[in-house]
Amino acid sequence: MDDASAPNVTKLLVAWGKGDRDAFNRLMPAVQGELHRIAARYMAAERPGHDLQATALINEAYIRLVDWKDIRWADRAHFFGMAANMMRRVLVDHARRRDRFKRGGDAIHVSLIEAAHVAVPERADVLALDEALQRLEQLDPRKSRVVEMRFFGGMSLEETAEALDVSLATVRRDWSLASAWLSRELKQDGPRDR
Repeated sequence: MDDASAPNVTKLLVAWGKGDRDAFNRLMPAVQGELHRIAARYMAAERPGHDLQATALINEAYIRLVDWKDIRWADRAHFFGMAANMMRRVLVDHARRRDRFKRGGDAIHVSLIEAAHVAVPERADVLALDEALQRLEQLDPRKSRVVEMRFFGGMSLEETAEALDVSLATVRRDWSLASAWLSRELKQDGPRDR
C-alpha cells in the first residue's frame, strides 16, 4: 500500500463516514488499485475456472460496503481490512450457493434409500477456511482479524498492527499462532459438515 496516499484516503474515508457523497466518489478511484490487488490475491487461491472474476468480486464487495450506514472509518488500513473481509464473505456466499446447486438445490427430493447411492461432492476449500476462521474468531477474535488482514487483505505486519492498534510484536505472535492453528484445523479432518 502506498503510504503517500494514506492521509488523502483517510480524509476521504472520514468525510464519507460523515455522509459526504462527493468524498465517496473521489475515494473509489484512489483505492481501486489496492482493491484489485486484494481481489486478485483471493482469486489466485480459488479453483481454476471460477465463476467470479476479480472485478465482479470487487463490485459485490463494493455494494456491501456502500450499504453500511454510519460507519466510522479509522483509517485506510481499517477500510482495506473491511474490504478484504467483504470479499471473503462474497466468495463464501458464492461457494455456498454453488454447493447448494451441486447438492440439488431445487431438485426433486428422493427417499433416504434412493439417496444412499448418490455421491455427495466435497465442499470447496473456501468454505473449510471460512469455518476454521469462524472457530478461531470464537476462540480469539483478534487472531482471526490478523489472519483476515494479513492473508486476505495482503497487509504488512506494520499495517495490521496499526489497524488493530496493537504492537508489532503482538501481531507477529498472533500471526504465527493463528497460522499454526489454522493449518492444524484444516489438515485435521478437512471441511466439517454442520
